[in-house]
Amino acid sequence: MPTIEVEREDLESLLGMKLPQSPEELDEILSFIKGEVKHIDEKEIHIDIKDSNRADIWGVEGIARALKGILNIERGLKRYEVSGESGVEVTVDMRLKNIRPYIACAVVKGVRLSDAAIRHIMRFQDKMDQTYGRGRRRTSIGLYDFDLVTPPLRYTVSRPDETRFVPLGFDVELTLAEILEKHPKGIEYGHIVRQFDVWPIFIDSRGKVLSFPPIINSNDLGRVTVETRNVLVEVTGTSYKTVLYTLTNIILALADRGGRIYSARICYPYEGLGEVITPELKTEKMRLSLDYVRRVIGIPLSLNEVIELLERSRYGISEVDSDEIVVEIPCYRPDIMHPIDIVEDIAIAYDLNKMKPRWPQISTVGGLSRETQLRNLVRELMVGLGYQEVLTFTLTNPIVLFERMNIPSERVIEVANPKVSSMTCLRNWLLPSLMEFLSHNTHVEYPQRIFEVGYCVIPDEKQPNRARDIEKLACVTIHSEAGFTEIKSALNSLFSNLGLKYSLEETSHGSFIEGRVGKIVIGGEEVGFVGEINPQVLQNWGLENPAAAFEINLSKIWVLLRK
Repeated sequence: MPTIEVEREDLESLLGMKLPQSPEELDEILSFIKGEVKHIDEKEIHIDIKDSNRADIWGVEGIARALKGILNIERGLKRYEVSGESGVEVTVDMRLKNIRPYIACAVVKGVRLSDAAIRHIMRFQDKMDQTYGRGRRRTSIGLYDFDLVTPPLRYTVSRPDETRFVPLGFDVELTLAEILEKHPKGIEYGHIVRQFDVWPIFIDSRGKVLSFPPIINSNDLGRVTVETRNVLVEVTGTSYKTVLYTLTNIILALADRGGRIYSARICYPYEGLGEVITPELKTEKMRLSLDYVRRVIGIPLSLNEVIELLERSRYGISEVDSDEIVVEIPCYRPDIMHPIDIVEDIAIAYDLNKMKPRWPQISTVGGLSRETQLRNLVRELMVGLGYQEVLTFTLTNPIVLFERMNIPSERVIEVANPKVSSMTCLRNWLLPSLMEFLSHNTHVEYPQRIFEVGYCVIPDEKQPNRARDIEKLACVTIHSEAGFTEIKSALNSLFSNLGLKYSLEETSHGSFIEGRVGKIVIGGEEVGFVGEINPQVLQNWGLENPAAAFEINLSKIWVLLRK
């Protein structure tokens, strides 16, 4: 959850009132926005925000906006209007489509920025970049002194050594490639663009660089100071809706400091997008049943009480009749997706501490499911047989699953954008995970006997997500005398305690020694395999002792035990 650092004097200035000095009293107020005091002194208040869905309160301006309603300083929907066109037109280069395709801009004029205000805007920008923007991958924000910018603007591309400018905080010109090597932000975020042949660049009509998105602004145009009165805000990213919402949050923070919002025209070359005007400050409407509010909260609130609580939560009231309200949702609240979200805000504004708790008026008896009981039984039996339980990752890679296990590759569920080469797919069987575990523990005294109960994932076109989870049990015994007799004895004991009869049928498997492997069959259905590990597999994993293992499909066992 984000922690917001605010300067007390600035927050009190935005609210128009003094705040309590006591952390306990301040906590009572902040609880209405799901906040809690983490640290407090004469100058600063650090607030833990417990709601990760509301980016509008990740900045001091949004906190003040919400608290004004709770404290009855302002009531109802705060409307933000676009005062007119800024004259800014941005042309987007087609080559950005597969790199960083979207941009949104607006100009906020007449802003009065103090040092504290600039610090808070920068903190808000950083919070949005790191959280909502996924570390600048999904969105990143740029602020510029609009008086130094000459429209029209171009959002285009440049080769790494083609463009030079002075990045923010530096006093020498660097190429884009040099920025990635020498500038702290280039070192931190360079991985976002390094994979491409050309990189995003934002320039004005004179060819002056505004920024190198998503890395760094220029030191000439991209530096906002207390002298700045008109601010150009730009957001680029890979998600169009997220770019628009991020722009909304930043410009509203500036508008709350006295600024007037002016729109920009974005000219896209992409099919189906074309020319758009940003920002979009439209409100949404949602019908809310009074009976629904009463049932969910459990309090017989009157119509007027519900309206008052909605207005304290900064909602607008569009229409009212005897049992239904049409609620107007602020443009900065995309987290409102269902009437229950509005009801939650009503309950918070009412004060959750005033609600008397009561036991649910239902009679239920809790307990473990049949599958959980059987799963626990299997674990207990394996521990009783002298095996130690291990837990391994579901994510793995084809080398572990197939190459080192001496079997042909099969289709598996792959990760679209893996972070590390060792975790590129989901496992489809357990035994490779146990072999990998043993390979990391060759320094441990033998014999070693381990098992795991875990999920594997296989492709299944019949499922909505085209994948199916299968629960399996696998175990391995490894020491100088490990063999088929030992592992079959463990298998016999397991099935005997589960009340199942099985048979072994001859089979062939690349991970096991030919002639010392069999498939496990119950009621004519194959449920697993058992055998001695192939010496080639042992060599692949750097293991010097013989090993034997079995693997069972527990999902099939649960079905058999229910019959």
